[in-house]
Amino acid sequence: MTSTRAVARGLVNFALAEVGWFAAVAGAAAGRPWLGPLVAIVVVAVHLAVSRGRKGEWLLLMASGLVGLILDGLLKETGMVAYAADVAPASWLAPVWIVALWLLFATMLNESLAWLQGRPFLAAGLGAVFGPLSYLAGARLEAAWFPRSTAVAMVALAVIWAVALPFLLWLAGRVRLRHDRS
Repeated sequence: MTSTRAVARGLVNFALAEVGWFAAVAGAAAGRPWLGPLVAIVVVAVHLAVSRGRKGEWLLLMASGLVGLILDGLLKETGMVAYAADVAPASWLAPVWIVALWLLFATMLNESLAWLQGRPFLAAGLGAVFGPLSYLAGARLEAAWFPRSTAVAMVALAVIWAVALPFLLWLAGRVRLRHDRS
């Protein structure tokens, strides 16, 4: 793939994920928690349709969704973060629209964020900054809030994302490596 084509593909991937993020967050804030998952289904379907390694990407999506279901469920259970439109399969799990965000994020791991693979310290630093900022943006749109303390929640989110982003990028790299070998 040419470098121009790869950049264009990465930009389209990023734009689709951001549209999905906004649909999920704005939908939840407006009491329409199904909007984000519907948009995520479309984005994920497009991603899988153009993906070179569909089986591996599918597994990456499921792993990311599971990580999000558990991590955001823990944030909810500990009172670090509360979510608007908190529709979840169980009270201790993350809302469905939050899991949709993790699926959207996973579509970027081997595309627009692939340049971070093999750079765990940079990924940890960027995760520690931009992970919490994403939650803060969601709070500004009234899709989430921080019941205990915004500062404490930001620190917790920074730690979580400093670990989660390098881990998910490592997993994505393994998926890509396995696909490239077959």
